[in-house]
Amino acid sequence: MTAVRHRIFVDAISPEVTVTGDEFHHSVRVVRLRIGEEVELFDRAGNAARGTVQSLDRDRAVIAAGEPLPSRESPLAVHLAMAVIQLEKFELVLQKATELGVRSIIPMMTERVELRPERYANKRERWEKIVFEAVKQSGRAAVPRIDEPQPFAQIAGRSGARILFDADAEPSTIDRLDDVTLLIGPEGGWSDEELRHARDAGCLFQRLGPRRLRAETAAIAAMSVITSRFGDL
Repeated sequence: MTAVRHRIFVDAISPEVTVTGDEFHHSVRVVRLRIGEEVELFDRAGNAARGTVQSLDRDRAVIAAGEPLPSRESPLAVHLAMAVIQLEKFELVLQKATELGVRSIIPMMTERVELRPERYANKRERWEKIVFEAVKQSGRAAVPRIDEPQPFAQIAGRSGARILFDADAEPSTIDRLDDVTLLIGPEGGWSDEELRHARDAGCLFQRLGPRRLRAETAAIAAMSVITSRFGDL
């Protein structure tokens, strides 16, 4: 079995890359990289390449970049509009959606969201860290974007394909997708007004089997099903 190479984030991949700061500390002090060891580099533009540790100093490492690595990004652009649920569960969704290839995540405010906005008003930095760590773990290079929280009506009216998941909805026929927004409601489900608004806005509808799922389970299942049918799973 081939050993998993340590992954290092850099601003941009060039023939020779200097690594400092947190990435250096984690790579050298925690993972204990050694000169001559192979690593993977990935950058802000979503590029990835093999690398070899050339030198190690007290506060920096020099990595020689090698051949580019093939993209691990899905051909299907999936944007997840997730109702803001209990924060620990919401953060689980951030992590797992990133592992499954999501392009962007939109915290969504719906009628039955119970969490007050002030509870998550200052969570963006923490959420971005969770997403970034999931990118490193999963072998992705592109870091999904976390948008500002948006109301349901604004997301339902987005351009492009939108799929709302509801246990009681009659499923729409979907033949092909290239770019799609998935709408996942809170534990209390969608209101009748939200369902009417979604239909009027041209949203597609899908179910996730005969059982009612918790919101975080529904988000992970929806990502898996849609990416399996139209992406690369």
